[in-house]
Amino acid sequence: VEMKGKKAPAEPVASEGGGDEAADQAEQSVLSIGRNLTAVPDISDAIAAVHEAGLHFVVIPLVHPRVERRAVGGGTVSAGRQFTRSDMTLGGHEWSRYVVGAVSDWVVANLEVPSLAGDAARVMAQELSWAQHLSLSAVQIGLRSLNVAMVANCLNQSLSNHGSTMYWIRVPITAPALSPNPSDEESESAAVSEPLEGPAADPWEWWVRLRQLCVPTVRLAVALELTADLPSGGEVLRWLAEPIKAVIVPKSIFLVNAAGFPVLPKAHQAVVKRLLKYNPQFVIKGSYATGNEGDEPYQRYLRYLYTKRPSLGPIETFGAGYEDVLQCPLQPLMDNLDSTTYEVFEQDPIKYARYEEAVQLALLDRVPADKAKQTVTVIMVVGAGRGPLVQCCLQAAKTAGRKVKMFAIEKNPNAVVTLEARNAEQWEGRVTVVATDMRKWRPDVQADIMVSELLGSFGDNELSPECLDGAQAFLAPDGISIPASSTSFLAPLSAPKLHIELVNARDSKQLETPYVVLLHAAFRIAEPLPAFHFVHPNHDTSSPDGGPDNERIGTFEFKTSQAAMMHGFAGYFESVLYGDVIISTNPATHSPGMFSWFPIFFPLKVPMYVPPGATITIHIWRKASSTKVWYEWACTSPSPSTIHNVGGGAYHIGL
Repeated sequence: VEMKGKKAPAEPVASEGGGDEAADQAEQSVLSIGRNLTAVPDISDAIAAVHEAGLHFVVIPLVHPRVERRAVGGGTVSAGRQFTRSDMTLGGHEWSRYVVGAVSDWVVANLEVPSLAGDAARVMAQELSWAQHLSLSAVQIGLRSLNVAMVANCLNQSLSNHGSTMYWIRVPITAPALSPNPSDEESESAAVSEPLEGPAADPWEWWVRLRQLCVPTVRLAVALELTADLPSGGEVLRWLAEPIKAVIVPKSIFLVNAAGFPVLPKAHQAVVKRLLKYNPQFVIKGSYATGNEGDEPYQRYLRYLYTKRPSLGPIETFGAGYEDVLQCPLQPLMDNLDSTTYEVFEQDPIKYARYEEAVQLALLDRVPADKAKQTVTVIMVVGAGRGPLVQCCLQAAKTAGRKVKMFAIEKNPNAVVTLEARNAEQWEGRVTVVATDMRKWRPDVQADIMVSELLGSFGDNELSPECLDGAQAFLAPDGISIPASSTSFLAPLSAPKLHIELVNARDSKQLETPYVVLLHAAFRIAEPLPAFHFVHPNHDTSSPDGGPDNERIGTFEFKTSQAAMMHGFAGYFESVLYGDVIISTNPATHSPGMFSWFPIFFPLKVPMYVPPGATITIHIWRKASSTKVWYEWACTSPSPSTIHNVGGGAYHIGL
């Protein structure tokens, strides 16, 4: 597209709308910045001007603010037949690529007044219909208060139509003072007769109520407007779970530094840097100040902050493109893993470094230095896969200066091919490869050290207790299991994006299935608490068959300090490999750089509002039969939910 002889900007407006969001996030490398304009005499000139200034799009009123309209009989709206500019002012591609249409603020204000709401609803319908006619990528609607029922009712008509238009709900990060009829640029400074309190004073509450009233859809998003005052750090984190597609930055909140350039206060800088992680588009708002260079210093400063955003860590790099992608947990007993899955897990250097360290310490503790030459330690790797743990054990033995006899037990016949090849070509025949299920093997020799990597995202959800209970039959009475124990952790989670995806799948069982997911747009409402604990070897004999009882019951209470919407629970684990060597996905003790496990997500069928100061009570059961293991879960406060996945009807792990 050529405009006024200039090349079109690289980033269109609302580039995420209707597309593959994970791919968009991974590919976006340029900060997209737009300009809010309240009066646009010539839209072609306005777009050319912002383009010349290095900006990417404009946010403009769908209808000129001075055009007075009111509904008349039959639902029509009077203001002359031409109530706004012609759609032929721009080409269709320019409308959809460079323009965000803003619904008139006075319409939203009138929707809050019962005597005016009917007329306002028809006027709003006219504006939304016009936006759809233009095929705009996004429409902006400003919220003023907790009174959002009429806005939601009007929006649902548009959201129910097939289309890709995003609806940016403009919400201030802190509640501004309100006046009955605010202008677009002055609403944040208008006076109000009484101070707002409770949910009415929290713009997050406005947004959540609107979303609850609207049909579940990914087309409803937040345009978060920064204000001079900022909420608490916890309230900022809460916003990060919401679908923030735009950040509106008024010029009025900038300071001027010693060199005469605009800068944000440090607290605002910190908020912007957090928001940049989610790749929003930015909108500069406010009139031009006398004597400066227009918007250029402001956008230059925002681009500077963009360059200072934190670099991606190992987990973010490994998971790029998989943020908030729901994945079914592995079924390693029922299914044989493929080569690609093995290769992915083998890329984690931290996990194997910890295993190697644990095996080395176990060898040193088990075999004194004066017996190192004559003592041979039997090490059995159960569930050996393609052999990464075998390699760790051999290297640990070499480093420790201890002699070992290695066994690799693996049920997957395809992985056995690789083990045999590595044994012949790399390990010089030092490993005995056994192709069988570890639970059924009964060798003539016992293991001094048994090593496994059977942990799942929730610790026990890939049946490590059941597998190791069977395998411990060939562990010597004084033998060592690596890992020695595992503990799962649970935390209440706000994750609206995940919930909407599950609802839109239109399969009720999906809302009763746990998923592995790299949490991105999510907020832990409280810190995780320990849930289920397992030790290895396990000499318990309390189950009906005389073996260990691996069923568990857990009830957990979490205290909250602020309001939140709970969409489910996040699960993590800690595992003691040996001594003080641990691996962990629990946020408080996470092994730095380890990325083999994403958290697990237990969804709630119906999201639950959590008032500030409330107690969240979560119940979870680990149940087992002769053929399967499954989880059931529920919440009983602040309000009760149904028990999910009863009898493993929606999801189970096969034995």
